[in-house]
Formats: sequence, structure tokens, C-alpha cells
Amino acid sequence: MTAPQALPKFRQQLILSVLMVCSVLIWLDNTVLSTTLETLADPVRGLGANPGQLQWATGSYTLAFATLMFTAGALGDRFGHRTVFATGLVVFAAASLWAAYANDAGQLIAARAAMGVGSALITPAMLAILMWTFTGPARAAAIGIFSTSAGVGMAAGPVLAGFLLGHFWWGSVFLINVPVAALALAGLAVLVPNFRSPTRRPLDPAGMLLSISGLVALAYGLIRAGQVAVWTRTDVWAPIVGGLLLLAVFVLVELRVKVPSFDPRLLAQRTFGGGNAALGLLLFAVAAITFYNAFYLQGALGFSPLKAGLANIPTAAGALAGAPLATHLVRRLSLRVVAVPALTVAALTMGGYAVLGLHTSLVWIEILLLIQGLSIGMVIGPVTAALISNLPLDRAGAGSAVTNTVRQTGSVFGIAVGGSILSIVYRQAIEPSLTGVPGPLQEQARVSAEQARHLGQPALVQAADNAFIHAMHVGAVWIAAIALLGAIVLLLTLPAARKEKDLIAPGLGSGGTKIAA
Repeated sequence: MTAPQALPKFRQQLILSVLMVCSVLIWLDNTVLSTTLETLADPVRGLGANPGQLQWATGSYTLAFATLMFTAGALGDRFGHRTVFATGLVVFAAASLWAAYANDAGQLIAARAAMGVGSALITPAMLAILMWTFTGPARAAAIGIFSTSAGVGMAAGPVLAGFLLGHFWWGSVFLINVPVAALALAGLAVLVPNFRSPTRRPLDPAGMLLSISGLVALAYGLIRAGQVAVWTRTDVWAPIVGGLLLLAVFVLVELRVKVPSFDPRLLAQRTFGGGNAALGLLLFAVAAITFYNAFYLQGALGFSPLKAGLANIPTAAGALAGAPLATHLVRRLSLRVVAVPALTVAALTMGGYAVLGLHTSLVWIEILLLIQGLSIGMVIGPVTAALISNLPLDRAGAGSAVTNTVRQTGSVFGIAVGGSILSIVYRQAIEPSLTGVPGPLQEQARVSAEQARHLGQPALVQAADNAFIHAMHVGAVWIAAIALLGAIVLLLTLPAARKEKDLIAPGLGSGGTKIAA
């Protein structure tokens, strides 16, 4: 990157404000859906979506985001980051409007995938513009301010969604994106130069198509298993096998490309590969337990959307406190000494869902969520920053692309596998209570506890709640085991006694390493 022409300080501050608004918008969208899932499952107030459709509504966004983000960075180098950013905002706003007025779950899933495309175009361009706008000490300060947008979005998203769902229809949680995106687009056009890199990175259409098709096929098979509660059906195992084969071909293709958008060779490095594997496993567990949490608070406990949103604030508050706390501790101790116990505690809090029930005090739930957020924040930021910072500068962009892709992929499969475990165990648990229930009502009750609650039979509603709690308990144990596996991977791959001195803003790496993501 060549040194950009210095912009007036006031203009730099305005550009940072535009970028902050966009970042908060992306983080809001990442969190509002979890609060909206219970409403979407409601056949009266929502779309009557089944668990598989809700998994796709969440996963389609993440799949598009994960597989297109590194390509979007190369597009920004070619056509200018403002151009790609503006295109992403238009796509995101149009897709949000589509999602808000979706008539069925299929339309919502497609709209969410389009929103993921918009986010994938926005994110690398946003970070690139940040690095072009600021230089020297001002860049570090801008990164620090910019990083707070994630916490603002995480904390505000569930509460905003709860407020909107309490006063308007479910589509309002997506419609709110449109005026914000329009405001950001205006600021982008007026304030931001069309920065572009003098070195054009090649596009990788073959890698993009292979990664998308492989991940979609694999996710389809895993989610389908939860819908049919059988692993031996052809429409379950065939997509899983096909997806794995496509991903294997993707890796082989990337190994042969001179400048790959996703470089698998980096994962062969012990610390970088192990750290990313642990982050992928952690994000797998976080996505799955967040999926459970949405149905537990609003469905089983009967919280309103706003109350559920407020109940989740301790998770965001803990994550915000955990990242700087861990950074301070790592400077005094070592990354391994801090991150491994923190990830172990995070796993135990996820396993703690196995003791939550229909009558658990809200105080205990809040304590669990606070510790969970704190421990997760103590892992993700410092580990990500250390992994990227330890790469050579000329490999930092490629490393950032790998790290982002692994994390998003972990989230996709966490929703797919965690949701399928929940569905399969729920069906097994509800089955004995369906004896004597009319056939059509049996089928509706088997779909999900949300569907069963609308049948108007108190005994069946109680049975569905109990079946859901049992399924959540079983799933929580598996999720905790996955997170514990991540802690073991960190223990085995991080240096035994090494102080990390150059950690910067959590999750942003060093010197703008996410520009090439």
C-alpha cells in the first residue's frame, strides 16, 4: 500500500463516523436475528418457520459472508474500495427490504443470503478505507475507536430487536437497516475518496464457486439430518459427502494457485493453524448455544422479545470487558496461560445450559451469561490479534482472510449441527406424549416446541416444553465438548511461555491486516 494523501482532520473524523455507523449496522444485523427467531417460528405472529428453515435463515447469511469476503477485498483493489463499499450498501439495503416483506421462510432465507453478500462487500472495503484514511499514531487511535462498534452492536442489537418486535411486526427488525444504509451511502459519496491499491490481486472464481458449493452442500446435509431425524437417508449423507469432496478439491485448487484468496498453507503452521482451529471450534459452540438461548428465553421461559434482549446484555458486556482484560494479562503472563483457561471456562458455561430448566432464576441465568461473555471476549480478541501479528507483513492479508473464513465457517456449522441435535432429541423426547393425539396435531407437535405451543392443549404444551429442555440439555453437553476440544487444541499448539507484547485492538490484527480479507 502506498502512503495516501493526508486528508483534513475534520474530514477524517467524519469518515470514521460513517465507518462506525456501517460497522454498528453489520453487528446489529448479526445479533437482531437471534432475538427474532422465536417470533419467526410463531405461525400467528411470524412465518411459522420450522427449525431447519430458521437454521438456514441464520446460516445463509453467514455462508455468503464467509465465502465472498476475501473475493470482495480483491474487487476493492481493482475497482476502488468506495465503489465496492457503495455496492455492498445498496445490496444490503435492498435485501433488508426484501427480508422485511418476505411472505414465507424461503423468501426470507434468500433475502438473508443476499444480505450476506452485501456484508461481504462492505466489511473488507470498510477496513481498507480506515487504513487509507489514517496514518501514523492517528491510525492506531482510529482502530481503537472503530473496534468499539462491535460491542455497541452486540449490546444494542437484541434490545433494539426486542423493542421493535414489541411495537411492530417482525419485518421491522430488517426494515430499520434501510434508512441507516441510505444515510451511510450519502456520507460515503460525499466524504470518502475512492481509494484503490496500486497492486491488483487476482480474482479466484474457481475457489469461490468450490467453497460456496462445498459449504452449502455440507450445511444442507447436516440441517436435513435434523429435519428427518435420520442419518442414513440419501438426501442426508450424499450432500455431506459431496460437500466434503468439493471442499477437498477447493483446498487442492488453492494450493496450486500462485496467489490464492484462501491460502491453506498457512494452516500448516502449528501456532497459526492450531489457533484458527480453536477459534473455529469456539465460534461453532457460540453460534450453537446462541441458537438455543433464543428459544429457551422466549419459548420455554415465555420472555417477551424485549425482556429476552435485555437479558442478553450481560453477554455483550462481558465480551467488551474480557477483551481488554485479556490483553493486559497477556502482556504480563502469556497468551497460552490466559486463553486456555478462558476457553475452558467458556466451555463450562455452555455446558451450564444442561442444568437450566423451566423454573431457573433469572439471576443465575444472568451470572452464567456474564461469565460466558467475559471468557469468550478473553479468547477471541487476543488470539486473533496474536495470530495475525505473528505473520510476516506480506502474509498478513492472506492470514486475515483465512482467520475470517474459519471463524465464519465455524459459526455456520455450529448452527447446522447444534440445531440438528436439538431437533432430533426433541422429536425423540416428545414422541411418547403424542399417543392419542390426532394425526395432524402430532405432525405439528413433532416439528418444534414452538409449533406445539399453538395447539391449545395444555398437556401437550407442557410435554413440548419438557422435551425442549431435555433436548437443550443434551445439545449443551455436545457443544461444551466442542468448546473444550478448542481449549485442548490451544493448549497443544500455543507456545508454552511466550509473552505477547504487540497486541492491538482485539480482532483487528496489526497494521490493518484485515484489508485484504
